[in-house]
Amino acid sequence: MTRLVLKFGGTSVADTDHIENAAAKVAAEVERGHQVAVVISAMGGVTNDLIEYCRKVSPLHDAREYDAVVASGENVTSGLLALALQKRGISARSWQGWQVPIVCTDMHGKARILSIDTTEMDGRLEEGEVAVLAGFQGITSRNRITTLGRGGSDTTAVALAAALSAERCDIYTDVEGVYTADPRIVPQARKLGKVSYEEMLELASLGAKVLQTRSVEMAMKKNVPVQVLSSFDSPIGSDLPGTLVTREEDIVEQEIVNGITYTKDEAKITLIGVPDIPGVAAKIFGPLAEASVNVDMIVQSRSQDKKSVNMTFTVVNSDLQRAVEALKKCDELKKTEIRPDEDVVKVSVVGIGMRSHAGVAQTMFQTLADKGINIQVISTSEIKVSVLVAAEYTELAVRSLHTAYGLESE
Repeated sequence: MTRLVLKFGGTSVADTDHIENAAAKVAAEVERGHQVAVVISAMGGVTNDLIEYCRKVSPLHDAREYDAVVASGENVTSGLLALALQKRGISARSWQGWQVPIVCTDMHGKARILSIDTTEMDGRLEEGEVAVLAGFQGITSRNRITTLGRGGSDTTAVALAAALSAERCDIYTDVEGVYTADPRIVPQARKLGKVSYEEMLELASLGAKVLQTRSVEMAMKKNVPVQVLSSFDSPIGSDLPGTLVTREEDIVEQEIVNGITYTKDEAKITLIGVPDIPGVAAKIFGPLAEASVNVDMIVQSRSQDKKSVNMTFTVVNSDLQRAVEALKKCDELKKTEIRPDEDVVKVSVVGIGMRSHAGVAQTMFQTLADKGINIQVISTSEIKVSVLVAAEYTELAVRSLHTAYGLESE
């Protein structure tokens, strides 16, 4: 008997009508003879409301009590979905993270899963009962409720699928799957039938909002096939209507480029006149690391006087001010000009076919040049090329590259 894990996001359980729709899809899988576990998010907008309550009561709140509050949204929807299934004559019960238990680290608000004991849930599934688990939450070794961070229900679902040895994890959301580009910018974008773990990891980390990055990392590590599909379309997961995230070797026809993505959550910092001496880079990026600032793209060039260098790198937009303050305290930069710039966007092309095909980067650079778009920073990996450009060129860059690589739907 096939075992499946279904996950429904906030938009898919936004109200009781949506919860009834989710229950119908779960029931359809049960009717096909599957053992089903469900991971559920809070109703759309509820988590934001709970966060705001915490801020109003205590702006500098205790992270442990914050987790106790924000985890409650998933508790509500898990109970409601179990009721909706019971109404349909299906044996079902709700589970909270501590009841499984899902043991997590003590880092409240950003916890990581350490272990999942599915002994009792396994038995219930074998008896034909549907398990409806509140996502996003777990319990620490000190018996405190903790949460996995925004989008953490995706990670819960993949982790549970691995623990239960499920055949597949279906992520129901408000889109039909993974597209070659954001359909809101590129109407001709097409849905991908399959995408590799590596590609999805790059797409997720480079701006695609379909799956949480940590969930893709776990799926790849545990070899869990993940399908992204719409909760608002009639087909259920077993019809395979969405995009299947799977191993590279399971994809017969590999495209050179599978997606164009972008992220506006970038800021650029340029340092003019950095002393050209050994160890200066370590003394610059050390304080940034101590300030918990992650640095992404880095480029360095020698200045005209040949006694100093200019250095440019990117950070997450929300970390920009903290990064600048850390740099101002660096003794090696007392005579260096620090130029922050928030008006940038990172555009990337991703595809496993890049490993065996030359000219991908040249096509990108030439396409942007033909459109008069200046490239500020370049970063590459085995299956992606990213460039930093002025934010005003975001849509033009994405559309032009989507055309240049022949990704339009037929």
